[in-house]
Amino acid sequence: MPLDVLAIDHVQIAVPRALEAACLAFYREVFAFPELPKPVELRARGGAWFQVGALQMHIGIDEEASPKSKRHLCFLVGDLAKAKAEILSRGIAVEGEGNAEGLARFFIRDPAGNRIEIGQRF
Repeated sequence: MPLDVLAIDHVQIAVPRALEAACLAFYREVFAFPELPKPVELRARGGAWFQVGALQMHIGIDEEASPKSKRHLCFLVGDLAKAKAEILSRGIAVEGEGNAEGLARFFIRDPAGNRIEIGQRF
């Protein structure tokens, strides 16, 4: 019997407590996502919630760092060249780029090493 899943409500990434401030500044400044107030009962845990289009992205805090991996989020943009120029102007390294799955794309990492794909559909 299927679960009858309707949609994805939110995704959560984790950052180590030691890099919380740097990571939150990264998402606030580089992406400028609207920040959502966390429920009172969750605020003491740290992190932040952001609105990204119709979805939410939650940043949770882990005590230790996670190893680098290929897992990632993909943010779609309307102008990939403009997005890449903005990323580079902030001194953020691009790890790789190319075309796949109907996307022109490149990859970056946040201060905690979380992989982020930035892509434009073609």
